[in-house]
Amino acid sequence: MELTDEGTQRGYLTPAERPDMTQVLVPPPPPGSPRAVADQGVFRETRALQGTPRWALATSDVSGEIYDDFAEALGMRLTPETAPVLTALLDRAGEDRSVVGDAKTHWGTKRPYIGTDQPICEAKTEHLAGNPDYPSGHSAHGAHVAMILAELAPQRADALYARGRAFAESRYICGSHSYSAVEAGILSGMVIYGAEQRSDVFRRDMEAARAEVQAALARASLPQ
Repeated sequence: MELTDEGTQRGYLTPAERPDMTQVLVPPPPPGSPRAVADQGVFRETRALQGTPRWALATSDVSGEIYDDFAEALGMRLTPETAPVLTALLDRAGEDRSVVGDAKTHWGTKRPYIGTDQPICEAKTEHLAGNPDYPSGHSAHGAHVAMILAELAPQRADALYARGRAFAESRYICGSHSYSAVEAGILSGMVIYGAEQRSDVFRRDMEAARAEVQAALARASLPQ
């Protein structure tokens, strides 16, 4: 079963339906403000996690495969081959998260490790440094995917929400984002998901994906 093709539109949201995250989110904390000082404190404290299992998870969350990332929470590991409808839905919904990049460009904040010699859990590339901190796109991704999966598999919702939160938090654990950027990313993912609920195409594709996921869960629960 294939998802509905709505012409050349990318994502589920039309330009008029795309939330403006610069209006939804509070601006990033100004330098020297209490929130900025708190963000710096979180960055310093979480450097002590290097070498721990939580640091290893944050490292994996940098570039892991989404079905691997959410396999334990979902109770099974899907693949693009076993879940083609869901895969197509997640790919299309991911286009709606471009609004996060728009907000990043608008504010242009520096990542917390820049100007320090402290470690982070990924390579300090020019690309990473040139990609603004606030809001966190990875965190928006984790929250957004968790909410989609939780609707498709409500019997696993608590675990999926928790995994989405942990995936988002991996960004300040890693040191690639500030705590404030992670909070803003989580909210961004939720707002995008809420906007998609008003799309008839999204709702229709979600119903198709729900049937696919529930069938896969049923197969996974059968005795081998």
